[in-house]
Amino acid sequence: MRTVVVRYKVKSPEAAAENERLIRAVFDQLSRDDVEGVRYQVFKAADGLSFTHISAFDGVDGNPLTKLHAFKEFTAGIGTRCEEPPVTTQVEAVGRFDNIAL
Repeated sequence: MRTVVVRYKVKSPEAAAENERLIRAVFDQLSRDDVEGVRYQVFKAADGLSFTHISAFDGVDGNPLTKLHAFKEFTAGIGTRCEEPPVTTQVEAVGRFDNIAL
């Protein structure tokens, strides 16, 4: 499983609201299309402007997110929303523990 972390900061609260709207559309499409082989999480920092995306995926065809229409719409305008451009890092899991009742 490959894991990618992307961090960036948007310019304003309005850009953050638009960013969140576009992110929700990605999650909606993931659910609607029942995309398999991917784990995707997005976090917003306490400043309300900084975002961190974490995607983990199987397969040799790359990240399934990049094939989604909603994700393409999200990435199309990311440059105009950002104060600090996206920085992508591939990471390797060392360990994981989950014991959360949702």
